[in-house]
Amino acid sequence: QVQLVESGGGLVQAGGSLRLSCAASGNIYRINTMGWYRQAPGNQRELVASITSGGSTNYAGSVKGRFTISRDNAKNTVYLQMNSLKPEDTAVYYCNAEVRPSWAQYVLDYWGKGTLVTVSS
Repeated sequence: QVQLVESGGGLVQAGGSLRLSCAASGNIYRINTMGWYRQAPGNQRELVASITSGGSTNYAGSVKGRFTISRDNAKNTVYLQMNSLKPEDTAVYYCNAEVRPSWAQYVLDYWGKGTLVTVSS
């Protein structure tokens, strides 16, 4: 099995910063794209940022210039540095990874359980 475990959420004032981490573990052969999604109450889950195994990144327009995604391939870990946080960034943040498990010839989509980020005004 493959597991994704997020950490780093919490409560922060507007203008503050937080760093989220997500570590993948288990029977992993290769990880392709890793990403962060978020879901606020009453809203659909949306992509925040993603990063390929080669380091190419993609950001939602609402976070561009404030958030930075990075990864450590040796540790199977992806990070999300969030600066200049706004109340509208409040959401549950989910880690996602496209993983080829060691027991499969195909890629599967895995999700973490989520970590809550609350930004107070």
